Amino acid sequence: MPAFRPVGSTPIAGPHAPAPGPRARAGPLALAALCLPLALSLLAGCASPEGLKDEGRARRVTAPLDLWPQYSPAPLRENENPAALKPLTALPRVPGGDLTRVDPLTVLAADFAASGAAPPKPGSVRRPVLHDLTDDGKPDLIAVVDLDRRTSELRVYTVRDAVVTRILALRAVLAGVELAAGHLAVREPTKDPRYVSVTDYVWDGHAMGLWDLTLDLAHKPKPSSPPSTPAGHAA
Repeated sequence: MPAFRPVGSTPIAGPHAPAPGPRARAGPLALAALCLPLALSLLAGCASPEGLKDEGRARRVTAPLDLWPQYSPAPLRENENPAALKPLTALPRVPGGDLTRVDPLTVLAADFAASGAAPPKPGSVRRPVLHDLTDDGKPDLIAVVDLDRRTSELRVYTVRDAVVTRILALRAVLAGVELAAGHLAVREPTKDPRYVSVTDYVWDGHAMGLWDLTLDLAHKPKPSSPPSTPAGHAA
């Protein structure tokens, strides 16, 4: 009949049972030996190849200090809003909404005259661009007037209810104007010549809204290629 022993008591070796060997006695030491390389490998994964480094005392994190919080600018007036709609009722109506039949210089002259300004000189107007920004399947008119060697006026026009309507008027230092995915991106210089600010305008169904404002690397001017020398005239 088998002998019973209390739980947790040490078993009594029978006459033929082998004595506990070194493996049984060294169990905890063997487990520690297996865990030590694993712990070291985990630590090595968090350290740089040169080992742990002391970066010095951590900086204190504090909330920004708001200077003059009681002051805030007044909202834009209507004539200061670049995306304010301005119908040019002095121009002939365009029943089909096709701006390709309208003279861009005539549109600019009517727009400037409505603001009490002299019409721009033809030599100051860049080649106009026709592109559908309002997503109605008809091209809109994009024009730039260079006021001087630095400042320009960007104007965008569409046709609403057969009336030529200005949908964007922006005076800026233009580092570039781009069309991308229905957006009109205006690039302007910053205080750092390496970067430009990029303002994306997009038609939201009612007006040209500001969609995004980011910083981008300034485009390096392309070097002008030297004139080619005709064959047989090389020095």
